[in-house]
Amino acid sequence: MPEIREKVDVCVIGAGHAGCEAALACARLGLETVIFTVSVDSIALMPCNPNVGGSSKGHLVRELDALGGEMGKNIDKTFIQSKMLNISKGPAVHSLRAQADKAEYSRAMRKVLENQEHLTVKQAEVCELLSEEIAAGKGEENIRRIRITGVKTFTGAIYECKAVVLCTGTYLNARCLCGEAITYTGPNGLQAATHLSDSLEKLGIPLRRFKTGTPARMDKRSIDFTKMEEQFGDERIVPFSFSTNPEEIQKEQASCWLTYTNEETHNIIRANLDRSPIYAGIIEGTGPRYCPSIEDKVVKFAEKERHQVFIEPEGLHTNEMYVGGMSSSMPEDVQLAMYRTVPGLEHCKIVRNAYAIEYDCINGKQLDPTLEFKHIKGLFSAGQLNGSSGYEEAASQGLIAGINAAMEILEKDTLVLDRGESYIGVLIDDLVTKDNREPYRMMTSRAEYRLLLRQDNADLRLREKGYQIGLISEKQMKELQAKKFLIEKEMQRLKDTLLGANKEVQDFLESNGSSTLKTAASLAELICRPEFDYEKISGIDKNRSVSMEEFIQEAEEYFCPVSRKLLDEVKEQVEIEIKYEGYILRQKRQVEQYQKMEEKKIPKDLDYDDVPSLRIEARQKLKEFRPVSVGQASRISGVSPADISVLLIYLEHHSHSR
Repeated sequence: MPEIREKVDVCVIGAGHAGCEAALACARLGLETVIFTVSVDSIALMPCNPNVGGSSKGHLVRELDALGGEMGKNIDKTFIQSKMLNISKGPAVHSLRAQADKAEYSRAMRKVLENQEHLTVKQAEVCELLSEEIAAGKGEENIRRIRITGVKTFTGAIYECKAVVLCTGTYLNARCLCGEAITYTGPNGLQAATHLSDSLEKLGIPLRRFKTGTPARMDKRSIDFTKMEEQFGDERIVPFSFSTNPEEIQKEQASCWLTYTNEETHNIIRANLDRSPIYAGIIEGTGPRYCPSIEDKVVKFAEKERHQVFIEPEGLHTNEMYVGGMSSSMPEDVQLAMYRTVPGLEHCKIVRNAYAIEYDCINGKQLDPTLEFKHIKGLFSAGQLNGSSGYEEAASQGLIAGINAAMEILEKDTLVLDRGESYIGVLIDDLVTKDNREPYRMMTSRAEYRLLLRQDNADLRLREKGYQIGLISEKQMKELQAKKFLIEKEMQRLKDTLLGANKEVQDFLESNGSSTLKTAASLAELICRPEFDYEKISGIDKNRSVSMEEFIQEAEEYFCPVSRKLLDEVKEQVEIEIKYEGYILRQKRQVEQYQKMEEKKIPKDLDYDDVPSLRIEARQKLKEFRPVSVGQASRISGVSPADISVLLIYLEHHSHSR
């Protein structure tokens, strides 16, 4: 029988947030790439919450953008409300969050994909991965080694390729549950991927079931907003992308609203728990701990009298409103009853019912930090398939998987970000070193070095890596160099400029509620005082304008024109770096110690049975995870500090005996 057979470099399976980033990265690096989706209309779909960013997730989007990803640019084009969260706290936890126009976000990303050189969008269900066996590496005699050679679609078309990136999201063997009603579809009633799971298992990839859920969508006309608290966006909008001009995105924003559940809501839920698929034992998959359904909230936090409910618009051209905080899998009649107990929703009409969705996914311990399967060459995995949750987590993994698939084909160094340089590094390290038994969600508390890994300095940390890979332009790199130059110059000037205890200075300090000087102090020392910041000390910073003009001229001579946006970013960095300098230096020393452990690589062919004095549990875990470094080994549950000491001694001896 005749068949379609094509040759490409990379096949990306799935066009959600992970797939879009993976495909764009490969194509932008010059590789012929095809991205498969069960529906072209589902490209960059937001099947759950209508926003991008949020606490810690905003960090991921900023880092993604710094490396050359697309999500930050796309939300800047399509947001309808933007807000910087946690501004009452320190800069380490500031995080940007933007409401998206769902339809526009998807449309805009689809346009980017369809117009990207070297990238083809294909609506087809991939049902099989094609592979061949290859010789096992040294010390891997008992391990089956496989190389990916292509994919086969449900219609029989074959695409030969050098790498495959799996970005299947919540579509693998998906089923949606609304009370007793079960539909075997993906999110939003879209076609599920029902054939690929068998192919993965034949390749020796064990699967498991996870669950997530989404709340109902309401008809805006049926909601009484007068009973709710209106939530506004920021007066001054901060873009996600470092490439976006802030002046071009200042616009009128849509409002969101806040309301609350009450005891009546909770009583309805308690009375119907036996009809909940979660509590009736119908749902097999494990749900996310940090994004529980309203049923879980009521059961697990029984002492709470109320829970927050956020009413958010799904877009500017629809009346659908998202009911944040009340995801559920209750039957339709229970849903309507419980929603109508919430102030403002007494007469609500449901457009789309809430539902839970179960799907196949993998345990991330099967992956290297590059997101390539350890024993399947050329097969990469990203997003919810890896056991994570969230658009931002998915997109970040997609970018890294796409970059590394491309780097492997191009025979260049792969990209592995560590915990000391990025939230993306924390995310991936947690996925591949921990036996995550529930959907993983990024949180600021997971990052040990979060004062260094702020959302405001993501470009300073990662832009150069994006440039070296080939996803950041020469112009963007020049802007980064100018920014670094101006920050360094201005910080040094503030440290070198001393003020004496003269009357003008003392009067200025007293008028600002600050203690007077007993000896000379630098401008930098004054900025460190709680009552001052960079702008407030301008009254006694006489040479600021002249000095900055000189610095700008020098930067423009060596690098590029300096915009107002760049200057604002410089001022922000100068203030943070000076104000928190002591804490920042301490964390940098901690990172240096951490990175020493990361630099101690473990040979891939190391036979842990040859390492004397390792405890049995540690030996088993090290064999199972096969960490790439001593640092990674130290973060595996079941491997103790004593085991690490034994391993270090063995590696030291091993290196000398080679």
